[in-house]
Amino acid sequence: MKLVAILVIAGAAAVVPAARHQQKAPQAPQKFPLAIGLLRGHDAVQRNLVEAAEMMPEAHYGFRATPETKPFGQIVAHIALSRLGSCAALRGLENPRKGQKEDEPRTKAEAVALLKEAGTYCTDAFGSITDDNVTGMVAVGANKVEVARGVFLASENAHGNEVYGTMAVYLRLKGLVPPSTARVQQRRTQ
Repeated sequence: MKLVAILVIAGAAAVVPAARHQQKAPQAPQKFPLAIGLLRGHDAVQRNLVEAAEMMPEAHYGFRATPETKPFGQIVAHIALSRLGSCAALRGLENPRKGQKEDEPRTKAEAVALLKEAGTYCTDAFGSITDDNVTGMVAVGANKVEVARGVFLASENAHGNEVYGTMAVYLRLKGLVPPSTARVQQRRTQ
């Protein structure tokens, strides 16, 4: 019996080092060039914004965190209209929703549709940005101010994250877990 135990232990000891040698060579580190990083940020922000807008019940689209703040539905319209204007400028086009105001009455469905429209419009506008042209200048507005393409992406990501943070507070005040937090919590339980 002792001999069997010794053989099993010796065999296991021999397998462990052999298994270590059979492991795959380490992969080369991933690279995230500027344009790719900014584009991934855009996709993540858009996902968070849309999921937050969809999560809030229609009954709370008029909810204000404080009397001085915008109602939730107006926040959704604000980011959508802002993105449409910025991405139209990048394209050298007129804002497709020019003249619309964020405080116009909208249903939840209308506000979410507007946000999705802005996301698609911006994704199309940003689709031509590469590492080769991310720092290239684009003439914007009547005064033809020159702005680097990457500035549009970086600004939209920053503004989108700021607005998402505000939306997250509104969701929390209504007892809802913001989408980005819910995804993290779900990964932790898996």
